[in-house]
Amino acid sequence: MRRFAQAVADYVKDDQAKNARKKTPISGPMIIGYDKRFQSEAFAREIAKVLEANQLKPTLMAESLPTPAVSYLARKMGGMGLMVTASHNPPAYNGVKIKVDGRAAPDNVTQGVESWIDRTPATRAAEIKVKSFRDAYVQYLKRRVDVKKIKSRLKQAFVVDYMHGAGSGLMAELVDGKHLVEIRAKHDPLFGGVHPEPIEQYLGALSEAVKTNKALIGLALDGDADRFGLVDENGKYLTPCQVFPMLCLYLIEHKKFKGKIVQSVSLGYLAERITKEKGLPFEQLPVGFKHVAERLAVGEAVIAGEESGGYAWKGGIAERDGLLTALVFLEMCTSLGKTPSQLWKEIESRYGASHYKRIDYRIHRPVADKALWTTKLVKKLPKKILNTPIKELIQIDGLKIILEDGHWLLMRPSGTEPLMRVYAESDKAERTLALLELAKKWVAPSLGAH
Repeated sequence: MRRFAQAVADYVKDDQAKNARKKTPISGPMIIGYDKRFQSEAFAREIAKVLEANQLKPTLMAESLPTPAVSYLARKMGGMGLMVTASHNPPAYNGVKIKVDGRAAPDNVTQGVESWIDRTPATRAAEIKVKSFRDAYVQYLKRRVDVKKIKSRLKQAFVVDYMHGAGSGLMAELVDGKHLVEIRAKHDPLFGGVHPEPIEQYLGALSEAVKTNKALIGLALDGDADRFGLVDENGKYLTPCQVFPMLCLYLIEHKKFKGKIVQSVSLGYLAERITKEKGLPFEQLPVGFKHVAERLAVGEAVIAGEESGGYAWKGGIAERDGLLTALVFLEMCTSLGKTPSQLWKEIESRYGASHYKRIDYRIHRPVADKALWTTKLVKKLPKKILNTPIKELIQIDGLKIILEDGHWLLMRPSGTEPLMRVYAESDKAERTLALLELAKKWVAPSLGAH
């Protein structure tokens, strides 16, 4: 952490020297945050000490807060944010997210920091500035959503699953009262024995809590609370391919959003069908929230989503925020007087069914050249898949095969883990599984996957 922090310091000082006559996104103070993983606070403190020794005016957060809190504060204060977290990954992992201009740092910044590693010995200050920003983040969320209206219309219990992460306890400060049920809110660096990722296989506790409390909705946050998962009033998990179109339709029809909708290539077809009906532009981008966030930040898009549960829209920072998304879904249900399953049935009746599934295969040999791997895979393809002609091939991140009926299959090596990710969506569960089985035959043998 000290070596990393010194590289950050050297990069920032170099950037400031080169841009001494103009204000840049990293000309202001440094904000250092951390999640609830083992040693995260200690690592964050060491980073702050190194930055202080380099006269960069760091402030260490007094408490663990979500990653979007760091992004928001860095943008507000005109500096850089550093968040010690491994997000949704297993307990043994940790890392650092770099935030610039209220979103993930672009590649030129991260590569610039890497270029400074070990060029200067790390130095440390004895004292650092520590400050609480909890209220500032809560007030930011209250400005984005009308929480008073939610509270006045809420007549039923709702459950929030913090998954032992950095968002723990915050919903009580936003929508307080007798209707809130919080689970997995205690500090547990082992995350209760599961990965802190808000996907179906890890949300059994949320599903049970929703059914036990006869709740309106179940809302889940990942380890650093920038990703969101949804369980309906029956305890059924709704996939991101269902959640994102629900969010899009609400923002377009009820909040009157107009403009381009962008999503990662691993998301489904329903958002595109909505935008086509509404006469709005639509674009698919490589996997990774930084790609869709870039479109938001420069004003080219109004709503952005990714398959891993990250969503954002105009009006705030170009950053995914699990708590903010949870509040909007509460607003959606209470203002429209509908349950999540009713909202989903409306989408399904208007735009079609979605049966989506992703399978990850661990690979023994990393894919050194993704473009070359994709080219070889294209050569293996038949003209038809499951008796349906191939309509389009998208090669912006792995290979996405779109069939004439709109169903699709995506195969891509992960950019963050030694995994081959395979995704599929169709209007029937059995057809989706059949697509995944075909993909397994194509990718597993050549990569030694299991």
